Amino acid sequence: MAKKTIGYLKLQWTCPNCGGINPGPEKTCISCGSPQPEDVQFQGTQNQELLTDDETKVKAEAGADTHCPYCESRNPSGSAACAQCGGDLSEGALRKSGHVVGAYKKTEITRITCPSCGADNLSTAAVCGGCGAALSSAAQDHHKPEASPTIPKSPAQPRKLPIALIIGFVLLCIAAVVFAVLSMNTEAVSGVVQGVEWQRTVAIEVFGPVEKQDWYDEIPSGAEVKSCNSEVRSVESEPAPNAQEICGTPYTVDTGSGYGEVVQDCEYHIYEDYCTYTTMEWQQYDTVTLSGGDYYPQWPNPSLPDDQRLGDQSENFSIFFDTNQGDYNYQTGDFTEFQQFTMGSTWQLNINSFGSVLSVEP
Repeated sequence: MAKKTIGYLKLQWTCPNCGGINPGPEKTCISCGSPQPEDVQFQGTQNQELLTDDETKVKAEAGADTHCPYCESRNPSGSAACAQCGGDLSEGALRKSGHVVGAYKKTEITRITCPSCGADNLSTAAVCGGCGAALSSAAQDHHKPEASPTIPKSPAQPRKLPIALIIGFVLLCIAAVVFAVLSMNTEAVSGVVQGVEWQRTVAIEVFGPVEKQDWYDEIPSGAEVKSCNSEVRSVESEPAPNAQEICGTPYTVDTGSGYGEVVQDCEYHIYEDYCTYTTMEWQQYDTVTLSGGDYYPQWPNPSLPDDQRLGDQSENFSIFFDTNQGDYNYQTGDFTEFQQFTMGSTWQLNINSFGSVLSVEP
């Protein structure tokens, strides 16, 4: 699937030294001054407002920050020397990026009260305008829903299958095993050919109008198009001409710079006309059958008008045996095999427990 960028937003991180909540772009904690460690990930914020100024967007698109190998401070992508200690960043480690922070959901901007001085601030503010204290935790508490009263539930009882259902399943398995055993268990019986029958069938086809459906560009020339509907013919992973873009739920991906990239996974549905049309084709109209009790089967050959013709053929042969256990019937669709069963010849019949002839041997 293609990834479509919706925009960028600020993330945040929690200082492991003092627990302060910091805006993502801040390299050091605004409460205690400690640099963000390499293993402290960025988190989503309550107010997921997309960035609007171009300068900040450029910073968000620049790539992952680099941690100084000497003082561990974060530095913007592309920096040659550490802004904190001046150390060479060529051996610095890039922050990990690409992990999904969470689903993107635009929230309404409200007002919150600073827990330190009581000043009124916008919920998007990271620090209090009155005293400079961190506000992210207050904003999170402000948006946190009230806990619903917990209703104690009775312990869930394990669901038990009805005894009748279990017994029925066991009996079904036993019956299947018995059927398989009886079907494979055969008895050899000697039989004498007492008679034969043959049947040959030929389909009669008529040339006439047939209604079909297909994509417009696949309809044969000369066909009459009845109606068409626009339907999805293919789904592409990249944008394509005349395609409908179908995107999933937006989510935020960590860029490693303190900013999150809001993206959607999209696919592109290609619509084309799928039509009902009428064309002239040969189609089965009827069948004609010949049968007999000798060794000279024939194919039906009826006289047909110009708009009809003979189609598919099928044949079946029956051989009747007399044994000391009664009469048995063996069937085959092979004419060459049928000719071998001459009248009065003796054969060995392999019969299963259900009285069916499975095979015949000379």
